[in-house]
Amino acid sequence: MSTLHTLNEIAHGTIHGDGDLEVRDIGLDSKALPDGALFAALPGTRVHGAQFAADTPAAAAILTDAQGVEILRAAGESRPVIEVADIRAVLGHVAAEIYGHPTDKLTVVGVTGTSGKTTTSYLVEAGLLAAGKSVGLIGTTGTRINREPVPTTLTTPEAPTLQALFARMVSEGVTHVVMEVSSHALELGRVAGTRFAVGGFTNLSQDHLDFHPTMEEYFWAKARLFGGKQGAEHAVCCIDDDWGQRMAEVARDAGHTPVIVGTSAKVRDAKAPGRVYAHQKDVDATGAQDVALAIGDDAYELHLPLPGEFNIANAALAVGMATCLDGVELTEFLRGIENVAVPGRMERVDRGQDFIAVVDYAHKPAAIEAVLQTLRGQLKASPHPGGGIAIVVGAGGDRDSTKRPLMGAAAAAADFVVVTDDNPRTEDPAPIRQAVAEGARKALRADDRATEVEVVDVDSRARAIDVAVDWVGTGDAVIVVGKGHEVGQIVGTETIHFDDREELARAVEEKLSGRGHADSAGGDTIVHENSCATEKEQQ
Repeated sequence: MSTLHTLNEIAHGTIHGDGDLEVRDIGLDSKALPDGALFAALPGTRVHGAQFAADTPAAAAILTDAQGVEILRAAGESRPVIEVADIRAVLGHVAAEIYGHPTDKLTVVGVTGTSGKTTTSYLVEAGLLAAGKSVGLIGTTGTRINREPVPTTLTTPEAPTLQALFARMVSEGVTHVVMEVSSHALELGRVAGTRFAVGGFTNLSQDHLDFHPTMEEYFWAKARLFGGKQGAEHAVCCIDDDWGQRMAEVARDAGHTPVIVGTSAKVRDAKAPGRVYAHQKDVDATGAQDVALAIGDDAYELHLPLPGEFNIANAALAVGMATCLDGVELTEFLRGIENVAVPGRMERVDRGQDFIAVVDYAHKPAAIEAVLQTLRGQLKASPHPGGGIAIVVGAGGDRDSTKRPLMGAAAAAADFVVVTDDNPRTEDPAPIRQAVAEGARKALRADDRATEVEVVDVDSRARAIDVAVDWVGTGDAVIVVGKGHEVGQIVGTETIHFDDREELARAVEEKLSGRGHADSAGGDTIVHENSCATEKEQQ
């Protein structure tokens, strides 16, 4: 419990009313505040949160800006108010004070980057649990404490929710927290007031340019975890790409000696102390890999159950972060990694079929390229080498539209491309599909593969999965990308149940039963590469 005077000293604001009032909670949701809480009334894109203060009788006081104060005065608000210039800039610090600065009692490991955050977080969680730690996980797939789910929404929750979650973890005996740290969270101050013991950087590629105007600004949003007030005590950077090398420089400029990790020759040949170099020794038909690790001058071996070179890089990053943590026995940490499973990341669907079926969260061009490359490697190691790949791909609505043709271009590395809806949200899905399909066709024309690879447009995600599964034969592979672990599809403003893993399993089972999918084609439009007009698929 904190007084408004104490909170105002942190916020550097102005108190209107009784500064001796004590508050015990803080939140943004006017309908979910407990009695005695501080209501944080933020400006929104369409309406200011202060307009909802009257609907928040449980709040004892209000935190807002000058615009919010004017709204409150016009409404005759009588409760105490803390007025600040920028609410988001102070919200995390205020919340941390109210909940007793919980991250001072926790070892928090933050992972940022474009791709690999979830997998790396799961690797670190598994390793820490095996090393005997009590672990909280916060990320894209949700929140959990020692693998038990805790309901949350955003990848990185808003600052008050995050600090309350940390406080709960402290009360439940958690020692270490592993969390994905999105660029939005860093830019919007959601992790302000959080003390990071270690920050890890995976990579950077095009994403979120609807929020960050340029890749440069996207980079500097991520860089907040490695320098400045939000910076971690220790920095670990995968330098396999140029962005990672730049991030290591950011850490050095902030006074750190970053641990550099990766799979590239520049990591192998680096003289930096504690560097972690990883490379594949062997791989089996499932994609599981035997990996050699060089940690400084010491050699280790790791059996990694996840396929793909990108997952070797993720494992190197996880190990690099573990080396920065006191009291973590590395051999136990590595043993934990050997049993990791990550939902919706190269997750196989096996119903006894003679082809590979996979679901992956890849929703960025670089990620699609990486998963297709990984599948090619798995096909070469299978009993029927040389098979083809069918991919089901789409792009989200109300998001970066420049990414859509790039998604299609990346998918064109497959042998059969089925373009469908992802989360169309409030956009007309047809133009989204058209942009993705045209990106694929343009890439195929540039590579002289236009006559080899068919691109089809299917306006139902379930039917698109059927079409892809119907195409594959013995020794082939089908991959459904974009949604991974998600169990809903956002159409308009509604979320309907949809799980790629369930639908892919259904389609595979129906194929094996000999039922096929011709009877489900009604109403679904398929546009063929060599067609000038739209035609209904013949049953």
